[in-house]
Amino acid sequence: MTTVVSSRIELKRLLSLMIPILITQFAQAGLGLIDTIMAGRFSAVDLAAIAVGVGIWIPVMLLFTGILLATTPLVAEAVGAHNRNQVGHIVRQSLWMAAILGIFALILLQFMPYLLPLFKVPADLQPKAALFLHAIGLGMPAVCLYTSLRCYSEAIGNPRPVTVISLLSLLVLIPLNYLFMYGYGPIPRMGSAGCGFATATLQWLMLFSLIFYISKAKIYKKDLLFSGFEKLNTQLAKKLLLLGFPIGLAIFFEVSVFSTAAIILSTLGDTVVAAHQVAISVTSQLFMLPMSLAIALTIRVGTYYGEKNWEAMRKVQKVGLMTATVMACLTMAFIALFRQDIIGFYTQDPHVAQIATYLLQFCIAYQLMDAWQVSAAGCLRGMQDTQAPMWATMLAYWAITLPLSIYWIRYASMGPQAIWISLIIGLSVACTLLLSRLYLNNKRLAKNSY
Repeated sequence: MTTVVSSRIELKRLLSLMIPILITQFAQAGLGLIDTIMAGRFSAVDLAAIAVGVGIWIPVMLLFTGILLATTPLVAEAVGAHNRNQVGHIVRQSLWMAAILGIFALILLQFMPYLLPLFKVPADLQPKAALFLHAIGLGMPAVCLYTSLRCYSEAIGNPRPVTVISLLSLLVLIPLNYLFMYGYGPIPRMGSAGCGFATATLQWLMLFSLIFYISKAKIYKKDLLFSGFEKLNTQLAKKLLLLGFPIGLAIFFEVSVFSTAAIILSTLGDTVVAAHQVAISVTSQLFMLPMSLAIALTIRVGTYYGEKNWEAMRKVQKVGLMTATVMACLTMAFIALFRQDIIGFYTQDPHVAQIATYLLQFCIAYQLMDAWQVSAAGCLRGMQDTQAPMWATMLAYWAITLPLSIYWIRYASMGPQAIWISLIIGLSVACTLLLSRLYLNNKRLAKNSY
């Protein structure tokens, strides 16, 4: 007999997962902010070199770690199906995949600097950006392994250790950056490239910290995660890839549209690009709210999916989408009331501020669609449906948003609002497709249960 809890209890469970995850997301964003501030104080060239390096590293990192996000629904399903004895096996296989993907990502980032001339990166920035990519690539195996363990810890309902480690990492990064940027003893003065070495070092420290905690804390004992070594299970590895690769691609499709927007706008001048970057930064910070909710939804939906408790699964989806709606409305009100004050934190240039304030009006228009689409995607991942969301995001962002942006900016001579109107259209399409897919999945499961 399946049980269904009240909406109030389900909301409490969702928020108890979401809040630590949200703090973790903000802490990770803080790492990039620290790099930006410290590089900016070093020199303008070093700051620009980091911007170039991060613009290449982030999509690569998100693609590979996105594949490993398949660990979350698989572990949640095993917990929900009361197959806790399978959790350790799933995670160990995920760690195998993480090691392989991490090494591949490391090698890929060593070759990426050769593409800098093709990206029209100024010659004076290329050496610093190249060394930054070489350095930060050394941390990719740690990033991938950490992602697998983070997904495991969150999927069993214990996201707090990851949150604590993320917060502590903010304090550790500052002296590491200073050490590698300015040099000390045998360590030479490396400037922006030092941020790459510091970040890679920090990623290994975060991994070892999480491994140590998992090996000692009682909540993980029953899974016997590090009790022994086992060979790569090609069948489970294939399942992880089939489930995770579409997740990584879906994230890549979305991120790449936002990362290429500045390039598309470059013909309109530095002021417009700067204003766009300010507006994107604001929306990126606010997006962490629905994104954290979506991760929590993946865990809760995945648990009920494992239980085959379809009624409870629909209940948590309903609660999640209602919560996303409330958050989006609050975000819209926040931007509408305080957008000028928000922009003031980013820039004192009146021309940049004026354009950025104007662009934030378009941000208000897509908050609901953005919250609904990422929540629906989170629910679908919990149901282990990742192929359809991948095609939906590819259609919405690469077949609609990107071509519209290029046409309206380069050929129709529209202003910077063209990018944001394109985003509104793309997000609306993604939202419609993902919610429709979620509805059809629920309908199919309800029909099969009778």
